[in-house]
Amino acid sequence: MKNKKIIIIGVLSLFTVGKMIAQKKPYLDKNKTIEERIDLLLPLMTLEEKVGQMNQYNGFWDVTGPAPKGGTAELKYEHLRKGLVGSMLTVRGVKEVRAVQKIAVEETRLGIPLIIGFDVIHGYKTLSPIPLAEAASWDLEAIKKSAAIAADEASASGINWTFGPNVDVANDARWGRVMEGAGEDPYLGSKIGYARVKGFQGETVADLAKVNTIAACAKHFAAYGYVEAGLEYNIVDISNSKLYNSVLPPFEATVEAGVRTFMNSFNTLNGVPATGNAFLQRDILKGKWKFDGFVISDYASIREMIAHGYAKDEADATAKAVIAGSDMDMESYLYVAKLVDLVKSGKVKESLVDDAVRRILRVKFELGLFDDPYRYCDEKREKEVVGSKANNDGVLDMAKKSIVLLKNEKNLLPLKKSGQKIALIGALANDKNSPLGSWRIAADDNTAVSVLEGMQQYKGNQLVFEKGADLLKQKATFLTETVFNTTDKSGFEAAKTAAKNADIVVMVLGEYGFQSGEGRSRTDLNLPGLQQELLEEVYKVNPNVVLVLNNGRPLSIPWAAENVPAIIEAWHLGTQTGNAVAQVLYGDYNPSGKLPMSFPRNVGQVPIYYNKYSTGRPTDSDKNVFWSHYMDVEKTPQFPFGFGLSYTTFEYKNLKLNKTAFAKGEKVEVSVEVTNSGNYDGKEVVQLYIHDEFASIVRPIKELKGFELVNLKKGETKTVTFTLTDKELGFYNNEGKYLVEPGTFKIMVGGSSDKGLLSGFEIKE
Repeated sequence: MKNKKIIIIGVLSLFTVGKMIAQKKPYLDKNKTIEERIDLLLPLMTLEEKVGQMNQYNGFWDVTGPAPKGGTAELKYEHLRKGLVGSMLTVRGVKEVRAVQKIAVEETRLGIPLIIGFDVIHGYKTLSPIPLAEAASWDLEAIKKSAAIAADEASASGINWTFGPNVDVANDARWGRVMEGAGEDPYLGSKIGYARVKGFQGETVADLAKVNTIAACAKHFAAYGYVEAGLEYNIVDISNSKLYNSVLPPFEATVEAGVRTFMNSFNTLNGVPATGNAFLQRDILKGKWKFDGFVISDYASIREMIAHGYAKDEADATAKAVIAGSDMDMESYLYVAKLVDLVKSGKVKESLVDDAVRRILRVKFELGLFDDPYRYCDEKREKEVVGSKANNDGVLDMAKKSIVLLKNEKNLLPLKKSGQKIALIGALANDKNSPLGSWRIAADDNTAVSVLEGMQQYKGNQLVFEKGADLLKQKATFLTETVFNTTDKSGFEAAKTAAKNADIVVMVLGEYGFQSGEGRSRTDLNLPGLQQELLEEVYKVNPNVVLVLNNGRPLSIPWAAENVPAIIEAWHLGTQTGNAVAQVLYGDYNPSGKLPMSFPRNVGQVPIYYNKYSTGRPTDSDKNVFWSHYMDVEKTPQFPFGFGLSYTTFEYKNLKLNKTAFAKGEKVEVSVEVTNSGNYDGKEVVQLYIHDEFASIVRPIKELKGFELVNLKKGETKTVTFTLTDKELGFYNNEGKYLVEPGTFKIMVGGSSDKGLLSGFEIKE
């Protein structure tokens, strides 16, 4: 009985303490709505504390060690203790996150928790394929699951916010950040952006409070994928038609998915840096789209408006950013330094600060941080989740689905499982670091399964490995330029000897993992270093070559496309790279990927994309030179958008529409029969394209408006049906108004953007 009394007293004490806390800090009352709790908290905050919520700092010291002395680290530490920091960046791991969160919650006046951000671009520690590779799967459920795996691991390590998905539509392979997005098409990009937000955050906003989800961030708003010359951080100069019809739709799709944050972009648009662009952030995002999350600047982009020539000094940059709608300052140090004085002097309205802080607090409440600031700080869960077998199985599945078969002649693939002598050549074939890709800052070095290790799992063949030549001249890192070996050919002869004695040669060539990504613009899209020369030398002694490409962007490989009998696009596939490649090579997985970006014949064609516009002289009608073409190369891509082969074959027939003339608003039903006519079970991405033949604004010659991933057993036929509504049949005019105009439309359905079955219909007044 005595023990029971003690327990009761203990419970009452906890209740009493909780009641006292709620009275002192009424915003901690869980019985109130989030908006009510924000209404209770905001009036309690000083102007300095409000501005502090708009300030994000990068990780700055050993947070589990002693307090820092001197420099910016000490400044940041003191700001954290005073409640002048709303978010931390790149602090990771339960011990580290708990340490900084404890300062924010237990040492500041109001105890407002931090939101912890991290670049979880294609996984946390167990890495999925780069996003461009995932896009090649065209498998929305797999992409959503991949994001969920990343969220599971990141949240287990104390992180509750990722800076993804990147939904920049991009058609210039020179730009290294194409690896972060979904490619060149706004329709596919919209579907993938929506799926990734759901994967990170869960199906509803309420799911954000779950311990295994994290807040997503749509970036880069907007038009960063169209930087001139593919040059990182460059200006953007595009038409309104391009902005409304290509750039903005994927961003709007993430808002529809419930994304909680946006990140603005480094570039200018119409001469105004995106960070200071009220048209983008206030008129479109927060106005037209009614987005109620918050906007964060890209790294130091508020300060960079001075370098752009848009802001005269730090105070001017701060004012322009806040007024334009940038709610949180990532590492510019300007809001915390300048904004209080700007408000007190009347140059910035305090109501704008209140709006920004309300948005930031809203997301923190949604994440459940006020109810339990340490909800993401479970060391037991961290050990169980990070690197688990289930997560490795998940990223392996994603990696296999991301591989694209570009060419398969001479029946080289799939490889036989016994009785063959195979030479595996290329430094990348035995590399456990490069396949991890560029954005892998939480992953440990050399943790990828190499292609050599993957192929060694198949014991029936005689496998010999020779690197041929080192790819790199020195170690590559995330922060330094990648330097390639261009002189040392000492391994060529050993590679040629191995190839001469083999039945099949598998060559793994391409880009190093740090050769794509932020700051990795290129003017040469060929194989870097000595790889092209090595390929040609090996081919001379044994033309039975299977080329496996590892890369983060479309490459220019005209010689290989013409001469090499089998080519597999294997991208940077993450932790399970070698197992995925080996299972495809040996036919245990039938490749089904399709390209999300066109591959150029040479860099002079770039930017090249399928949804181009017709010129006034698209073809040679007069047998002269005065038509739209190149003198030295075909104007078509080497491999087009949507292209990808399989070990089986597919036939399309009986393309039908429910009728040929429609009134506005009527649904257009399109069906087609698809048959697996080959010798293997397989998957096909059935793609539907339309062309609005004449309109008030010229429309592209083809636009993807539907796709379906279909599983077909050998000999099986399925009917695939698409429904086209006003959402697919219209477009935006130059004022941003959505139109569905009467006229005639062509339809094409097939397995690629370059060919398919044709039909058409009319929309009447």
